[in-house]
Order: sequence, then structure tokens, then C-alpha cells
Amino acid sequence: MSDLLEEADPAASALQAKGDHIGSVEMLLQQTLNQNQNQNQAQAHFLAPCDLQVIKAAGVTFAASLVERVIEEQAKGSPLLAVQIRAQVMQILGGSLADIVPGSSKAQELKKLLITQGLWSQYLEVGIGADAEVFTKAPILSAVGIGADVGIHPMSEWNNPEPEIVLAVDSHGRIKGATLGNDVNLRDVEGRSALLLGKAKDNNGSCAIGPFLRLFDGTYNLEAVRNCVVKLEVDGEDGFVMRGESSMSKISRDPLELAWQTMGECHQYPDGFMLFLGTMFAPVQDRGLVGTGFTHHIGDSVRITTEKLGTLINTVKHCDQIKPWTFGVRDLFRNLTDRNLLNKASGAQKT
Repeated sequence: MSDLLEEADPAASALQAKGDHIGSVEMLLQQTLNQNQNQNQAQAHFLAPCDLQVIKAAGVTFAASLVERVIEEQAKGSPLLAVQIRAQVMQILGGSLADIVPGSSKAQELKKLLITQGLWSQYLEVGIGADAEVFTKAPILSAVGIGADVGIHPMSEWNNPEPEIVLAVDSHGRIKGATLGNDVNLRDVEGRSALLLGKAKDNNGSCAIGPFLRLFDGTYNLEAVRNCVVKLEVDGEDGFVMRGESSMSKISRDPLELAWQTMGECHQYPDGFMLFLGTMFAPVQDRGLVGTGFTHHIGDSVRITTEKLGTLINTVKHCDQIKPWTFGVRDLFRNLTDRNLLNKASGAQKT
């Protein structure tokens, strides 16, 4: 995948590629969705559509989720305390963030006002300040794809899915395609301290990408990404149902800006990177006590959909109860060696 995205026209290269027929898309998709039930990993199934790319993520890119991050921080990760704080924060901030351009003079004025009211936050700094929050979500090769279990750390009691658009970017910073992702998040852990972001974000099965990567061509481009609507469906074994949708048109920072802030003279990615664009979803629909909002239950089915990228389907379990991640870089090179592909790969020319 990393080599393919280095091509001047990856979509054309993919159309011209020759390979072995291993089954229809329908058959492979069915085997993929059944992989956790039959435990037959010998059957061919779809993986996450990335390999050597570093998996990056942008945070606090929508005003709606920004408010919830401030609430998490003020509540120190407690969903019960968040009930009281939400009303206070909404009274002060309200809808004042929706039309703020990050880094603008208007944003600086709002920053001064919030500081005087004792409400300034590190999340507001990256939400309306000049610098975006961009962090490393997961190690290369660790993402799971469609049909796989996604992991919630067993220590967490307040967590949620984060349905997002994910960009595929080459080593020159050029955006070559897009897919869907679930940036699984532990709200209580991150709320206790932003320094626990790694523990909140990077766990076994906590990064899902798929179902497929759609390469940019004459029928699909970045403008389609900017205008798409992302839908979220959560169905619990307890009968709980949550539905929602968000429009990428409401993002505070343009996808091009986020890609530019991720890579530059100070940050190189010779194998490219995958970039989660952030989410406006901050589920507040009560699942337990009134006002405590949403949290996952084990067995939840999560579906993330947008019209031109398909549907990413995963099931929620505890991180220590799902298949561990064991296929790393060494395994990849052994695999390529066994298939006599390394000599071919070494001859590939970057464009």
C-alpha cells in the first residue's frame, strides 16, 4: 500500500495491476465478517487498508467535540461530575465556538475572555489556536479492519467510538485517497490527564480502519471528503440503540491544513501516513444514570458509514480478550521474502 500511494496516479496503477484470483469481494467480505465467530484465520479476509504508513490522528477539530473535551478535563474523567460541569460550560461557551476560525484574531479575543473567566483549557488551545493537535494514534501494522473486534481497556468505565474520515497521504504530503476509521477513545483516562493520551488511545484493537481505501480519481476527490456525511450506529446486546451523523463541512480546520500541519520540514514520513481527521461525535445520549451520557458495553456493534466509502463494522470487547497483535515489521519482511517480493519492491521508483 505504501508503494502504491507513491505512484503519480495510484488509482490507474491499481486498475492495471495483475494478481491471483483468491475469491470474489462478496465471498471475502463474508469470511471477514465471520472471522471472529469461526476463528479460522486461515481463510482469506480483509485487513486494514494500510501497511507501512504511520497512523496519525488530529484531535479537537470540531466545535461540538471540543466542548466535550473541555468538560472531560474539568470533570477529571468522572462522568458523574461531568453532569454538573456540562451546564456551566455550555452557559459560558454555548455556540460561540462554531464560527471561530482557529488562529484568527477573533479566536485570540475569545481566548483572552476565557482566561479571565478561568475556563481556558489545553483543548481550547488546539481547538481554536494556531496549532492543531496531531498525535500518533497507533504503531504501523497494528490497525484492525472491517469485521474485527475493537478493544476497550478493561480499566475504563467511560469511553466511546470516534467515527472519522481517514486520509491516505504519501511521503511528499500528497493526499491520495480516503477511508473510514474508529479512533476508539477512553474518556475517563484522557480526562484524568492529557498526559495519559497514549493509554487512552493506543491499546490492542483500539484503531480500526476500513472497509477499503478509495483512491482519488475522476470520480472521487478531496472535495467529496469535505462535503461527506459520516453516520454512526451503535447496537448493544442490551437493546440499546444510538444513531447519529455529522457533516465534514463543519470541521474547523480544512483537511489540507491538517495534512500540512502533520508533515513539513520538521516532520518527514518516508512511507507516508494515515491521518484521522477528528470527529464531531461526543455521544451524550444517556445509557445509564441520567446525565452521564454514553459508554460502551461489551458486545456493542459499531457501524461507521458514509455514502462513497462504505461501512466499517466492528464489535467492542476488552483489549485483553481479543486476538493480540502479533504481526509486526519483522513478520512483514519474512512474508515478503517467502513470496519473493522484496527484489520487486526494492526496484520501485518513487515519483
